[in-house]
Amino acid sequence: MSVVLQAGGEVTRPTFWQISPVGKAVFYYLAAVAVIVFVVGLYEQIKSYSQGSEDEFDRLDELPSRVFAAVRVVLSNRSIFDRDFVGGVMHTFIMWGFLTLLVATTILGIDIDLYRPLTGQSFFVGDFYLSYSLIVDAMGLLFVVGLSVVLYRRYAARNQRLWGRHTGLEDDLFVWTLFLLGVGGYLTEAVRIVGQGFPSFETVSFVGWAVALVLSELGVTAASARAAYPLVWWAHSVLALGFIAAIPMGKPLHMLSSFASVVTKDDDAGKRLPGIPADLEATNAETIGDFSWRNMLEQDACTKCGRCSSVCPANASSRKLDPRDVILDLKRYRESVDSGGEEIPIIADGGTSVIQAETMESCMACMACMDACPVDIEHLNSFTKLNRQLVDDGNIDSNVQDTFQNVMQRGNTFGNPQRKRADWSDKLDFDIDDVRDTTVEYLWYVGDFPSYDERNKQVARSLATLFEAADVEYGILYEDEQYDGNDIRRLGEEFLFIEQAGHHVESFEECDFDKIVCTDPHSFNTFKNEYPEVDFDEFADDPMMAFDVDGSWDGVPVLHWTQVVEELVNDEALGLGGTELDYTVTYHDPCHLGRYNDEYEAPRKLIEATGCELVEMPRNRENSFCCGGGGGGLWMDFDDETKPSEERLREALEDTGAGADVEKFVVACPMCMTMYEDGRKTGGFEDQIEIVDVAELLIEAVETTATEPTD
Repeated sequence: MSVVLQAGGEVTRPTFWQISPVGKAVFYYLAAVAVIVFVVGLYEQIKSYSQGSEDEFDRLDELPSRVFAAVRVVLSNRSIFDRDFVGGVMHTFIMWGFLTLLVATTILGIDIDLYRPLTGQSFFVGDFYLSYSLIVDAMGLLFVVGLSVVLYRRYAARNQRLWGRHTGLEDDLFVWTLFLLGVGGYLTEAVRIVGQGFPSFETVSFVGWAVALVLSELGVTAASARAAYPLVWWAHSVLALGFIAAIPMGKPLHMLSSFASVVTKDDDAGKRLPGIPADLEATNAETIGDFSWRNMLEQDACTKCGRCSSVCPANASSRKLDPRDVILDLKRYRESVDSGGEEIPIIADGGTSVIQAETMESCMACMACMDACPVDIEHLNSFTKLNRQLVDDGNIDSNVQDTFQNVMQRGNTFGNPQRKRADWSDKLDFDIDDVRDTTVEYLWYVGDFPSYDERNKQVARSLATLFEAADVEYGILYEDEQYDGNDIRRLGEEFLFIEQAGHHVESFEECDFDKIVCTDPHSFNTFKNEYPEVDFDEFADDPMMAFDVDGSWDGVPVLHWTQVVEELVNDEALGLGGTELDYTVTYHDPCHLGRYNDEYEAPRKLIEATGCELVEMPRNRENSFCCGGGGGGLWMDFDDETKPSEERLREALEDTGAGADVEKFVVACPMCMTMYEDGRKTGGFEDQIEIVDVAELLIEAVETTATEPTD
């Protein structure tokens, strides 16, 4: 077949084929209106963020590197592939297809409205046109295929995480508009190809050509195609312009706000929380204006994908918390207030409010929602504001109130005398140095549960024995050690956290040591990430703050005990050969050690150093499922259908490669130990599995080595 050329002998296509000069003028008018509506709408949206308070952290420092990093994340779709490969491929097809079509349209506009008027020629011809057509057709096909997968998952497969209380018409319109734009583009191209008599060079537009062949088989002639083309072209054009105008007004806004959210994220979000002013009159979540501009941006960035909901242990336990709904409830209320709606309490215990107190009480502060979010929404920052407001209003769980009182009056969450804090060490065959009058390498912060809880006292004694066996220079604070404050901070008691931090920093500065080692990942987190952030000078005039600390704490290296002992094992300080034990075990990643601080390997290497066979649960490392104890969950009573600890133990016995052959469920956190010992009883697992700490495995291995006969 010979190549059929357009008028003038050029390989190209007319842009406004069959469109009259008046129609062309109308199109440019509508395009200008769409762009103006888009710009004004986007300006108003950005302006609305000024209603929010200043963010605690600098979100725009090193902006070029932030933008570059965000571009890499967004273009690679790395965060979307996590936990959902099909979703990642689907979104990659849609995003790259959309961007290609956007660039292609921009190139065409440059040719028509700039290059041609300036030069009298067009570059939209010949090889450039053929290459352009091939690429656009190929990427447009990926765009349509990706959207077809979206439609299948949403409407045919009914993926449950995509449906929620805030799912509505705007979500349907967004998906269907994009799909119709993709299909409409091919239909417009196909009608033109039929109307132009199938120019042979248009075979490079292989999708449009295929559709044109189908139309021809259905009886569409060249004459009828020419007659129908203006209608098809206008339908496609008006839909595209309408979509552009609507971007700032609904679901499409996430294409911009999500990118902005990734640019302005805090890499340490969750592990360190925003502080509050020393001013007692300051509010936390009394009005929507108490939320920062970043919090508001996150509300608009939410795509309603439901990933946070699907990994939330509170939601899985049928509690009242759905992280997605909290973010979107705040967004809906903000939009209502902006449009003149009635103001109501943002959070309250009963009555009319945006969020119910029961919702926030359900949160375990495990950060699973944040880890799963592909657009870096920092749920925990907003949740903490809500919790602080509950504390301000006195609307807190009675058990939590008792815990606060214990810390205020006794310095620990148990309400036990401080003089008995080190009584757990009485059963040891050796004395532990007092770091207050001895120079040591490690100040060992033992923590509340290892100090007062009978089960965790065994772990503390095991760890002390390991330190002694390896000749570690360490000491403890004895009665000067108090509760670290990590979880009461996440429950909203910020001033009590400051008081605990001030007490410990004052104690630290009076001792001579190089590093801090913690039994509890919660203590490890707050010492490492939060104590150095506190400006104690702000609270110097508060008579309730009974500490003498100037400025901020410079900090020292803070380690979890597994990191310290891993080095000892590597140095052969414990004399392990790696064959001492032969148990089949599984390991649970504590949230504050894993997701919070990215330490996944040290506990595993220690388990393997004992000779145990380690089998992983499906939800491991950053995907670990919370025990239910964080965020104050350990101190509250919930009527769960299935407790998080029970679900996790079921997973260990049913979903691992070893199944029921798993003998020991290994933890590295005192709170996890407490929650799983309870879940083992309430879930009926007492005869099936044993809960042990990594330290207990190690001490058993060391004792086995010591009793083995030597050659």
